[in-house]
Amino acid sequence: MNWNRKHLLGLEDLSREEIIELLDTAEGFREVSTRSVKKVPALRGRVVVNLFFEPSTRTRTSFELAGARLSADVLNFSGSSSSTSKGETLNDTALNIEAMGVDIVVVRHSCSGAAYQLSQVLGCSVINAGDGAHEHPTQALLDIFTIRQHKPDLEGLKVAIVGDVSHSRVARSNIWGLQKLGAEVYAVGPSTLVPNGLSRLGVKVSHNLDEVLEEVDVFNMLRIQKERQERGLFPTIREYAKLYGLNGERMKRVKEDALVLHPGPINRGVELTPEVADGPRSVILDQVSNGLAVRMAALYLVGACGPQGGQVESQRASGGES
Repeated sequence: MNWNRKHLLGLEDLSREEIIELLDTAEGFREVSTRSVKKVPALRGRVVVNLFFEPSTRTRTSFELAGARLSADVLNFSGSSSSTSKGETLNDTALNIEAMGVDIVVVRHSCSGAAYQLSQVLGCSVINAGDGAHEHPTQALLDIFTIRQHKPDLEGLKVAIVGDVSHSRVARSNIWGLQKLGAEVYAVGPSTLVPNGLSRLGVKVSHNLDEVLEEVDVFNMLRIQKERQERGLFPTIREYAKLYGLNGERMKRVKEDALVLHPGPINRGVELTPEVADGPRSVILDQVSNGLAVRMAALYLVGACGPQGGQVESQRASGGES
């Protein structure tokens, strides 16, 4: 195993080889969900804490199930039930939780850099489950994993990230990961939601979905956060759907083998019409199931480089993926 990172904080700092190892490890864990006994002993005796200060269903549940599948003891803490609601700092909350014998902290927070901050003060491993508008590495990894299932060679593949790119941690992680694997990334949306500065990162910026519709291989449709509508970032939801939503008519113009992804939750009728979300080009449910394998891989790899890494390696050798 070439992985030697104690934490998974983002994809910006990972090499191409590290991303591929993470994806290949996820492929090894994917078949676990097909077994009659859906569990391996890779993290037996380890403790994983999901420390979530933002609402989440898919990500938290996926990490919880991933830890259980690896035979870890999994605890869930939310911001509302932690002492931060009484004024305790994030660092103190995390340090108190770590003092109970925790090996891996999975953190989701509204502030960019929260995961990095905890990695500097905790002795255990930290996995970023989304920090502000910075990164969401495991979501991007499961997106890329899903794309690779259908299009194994990402070199030269054209992937459009459509929607609120400016505020999206999913978009940022996808950009870093896809480019390192050789894909060509487009950022598509209104000028108020797509920063032109992305072009300096090698991203092709477009404010017209119809102009790139026929040349793109993969469409990753970001959720429009309706709460931002009050801030006037675009005129109306209806107009946004007309200009940037994927519908049946637009799908007639895309490549025959084009894929449609969405990190969820979907605003049906806005980013995607129902016939597209549930249609043959949609791999959205694949993303959900693949998220479990990717998060198992993330937990396993950082666990192997944590304080008890040797224990993890020996447990895998004795049947972790057999």
